[in-house]
Amino acid sequence: MKKHHITLSVNGDEYDALVEPQQTLLDTLRDTLMLTGTKEGCATGDCGACSVIVDGTLQCACLMLGVEANGAKVETIEGMAKGDKLHPLQKAILEHNGLQCGICTPGVLIAAKALLDRNPDPTETETRFWLAGNLCRCTGYDKLIKSVLVAAKEMRGA
Repeated sequence: MKKHHITLSVNGDEYDALVEPQQTLLDTLRDTLMLTGTKEGCATGDCGACSVIVDGTLQCACLMLGVEANGAKVETIEGMAKGDKLHPLQKAILEHNGLQCGICTPGVLIAAKALLDRNPDPTETETRFWLAGNLCRCTGYDKLIKSVLVAAKEMRGA
C-alpha cells in the first residue's frame, strides 16, 4: 500500500512522516512519531483516552486519519509540562488525587486544557459537561472535576 508523506507540528516541534492511508492519527503519534503519551482506550471515539487538540479543536485521535493531520498543529499530553514544570492542570490532579490507574489521565488533561483554553472560568456543570466524553472507571469524577476547577482558578490568578 502506498504511504503518504505528511508534515505536522506536534507540541511545537515539526515532524515529517510516512503514513498509510488508513492509519489513524493515534497510530501516527504512537507508532510513527513515538509519542506514546496519548492512549488508546476503545478505538471508536467513545472513551476520550486518545484526546488531542488539532488546530485548536478537541479531537479523538482514534477517529482522525494521520493524512488528515497534514499541515496541522497538534497538541498532546507530552506538550503540557515545560521541562520539569508541570502544567497547572497536571499539578492540580496530582495534589487533589484526581487520578488512579492513569489510562484516562492524558485524555482528561488534554480535554480539560481545551476547555480552559476556550473558557478560563467554567462552572462545575460546564466542566462536567465538557469532560463527559472522557470515561474514567477508577475515580468517580469528583476529584477530576475539582482538580480542573482548582487549576482554572490558579491559571486566572484568582
